[in-house]
Amino acid sequence: STANAPEDDAPNRYSRTDRTTYSRYSRDANSSGSSLPSNALEKRIEELERELAKERQENARLMKMTQDKEELIGKLKEEIDLLNR
Repeated sequence: STANAPEDDAPNRYSRTDRTTYSRYSRDANSSGSSLPSNALEKRIEELERELAKERQENARLMKMTQDKEELIGKLKEEIDLLNR
């Protein structure tokens, strides 16, 4: 379960920034007189925020896999060195 910890932290790390960005876009959309209703814009922003959270979670998962593989490579190199001796 500790291997999943970095994945769980990734969306939480950015949630405050996302909320700030969301608030800024909502204000901009309301003041600009956009052709789309603000409700549609808010829904689209929420969709994009969910997608961003998923991508960040996937990124954290891939980073963890890369780190694990690099550790394995290091261990295998050490084992090769021992066998060569």
